[in-house]
Amino acid sequence: MLDLYYAPTPNGQKLHLYLEEAGLPYRLVPVSLGKGEQFDPAFLRIAPNNKIPALVDHAPADGGAPLSLFESGAMLLYQAEKTGFGLPADARARQAAIQWLFWQMAGLGPMAGQAGYFRVYAPQRVPFAIERYTQELTRLYGVLDRHLAGRDWIAGTYSVADIACYPWIVPHAAHGQDLAAFPHLQRWFDAIAARPATRRAYDGVEDVYAVRGAPVKA
Repeated sequence: MLDLYYAPTPNGQKLHLYLEEAGLPYRLVPVSLGKGEQFDPAFLRIAPNNKIPALVDHAPADGGAPLSLFESGAMLLYQAEKTGFGLPADARARQAAIQWLFWQMAGLGPMAGQAGYFRVYAPQRVPFAIERYTQELTRLYGVLDRHLAGRDWIAGTYSVADIACYPWIVPHAAHGQDLAAFPHLQRWFDAIAARPATRRAYDGVEDVYAVRGAPVKA
């Protein structure tokens, strides 16, 4: 059994989507970011960076004590290596999946997060920041769009790279992006949205960028 400490942010949804795709038994443990539960000492023992998601594997492969993990990319790699789902068997495709997973962690996620913060949550409008992060996110959308030309999936087969990137594309409108300008990305996005696991993972999930509110740390 896996415990996923979770809030419905894009990073939280990455692990939620993976667990649904892999068909693994799991329990969602909600963490209220608005109430500051990510700073609770009990959560800190699991996730020392005070960020969601966090994962506790009660049946790790070494047969030892429950294993706690933080950082969503590391969790995806851990589960993919343990289960075999989400990392291509072909060595080159495997490296492609890992590279694009790191690209999401280092580029797409942080830039989308900043665009979302300044466009939706910031207590005052900061035009320079809005322009800076929205433009960089547009560039990153273009990078992924060009890569997907002639490909169904980022690494050739459906992988952790697709699962990591998709939740950060979901709030594209709030982040100032028009998917119609990125036809290959749009096709890929629609294909993932139609998957049964995606529908299960997003069923009833609130869009954290849908309304203005007080800034939160996610």
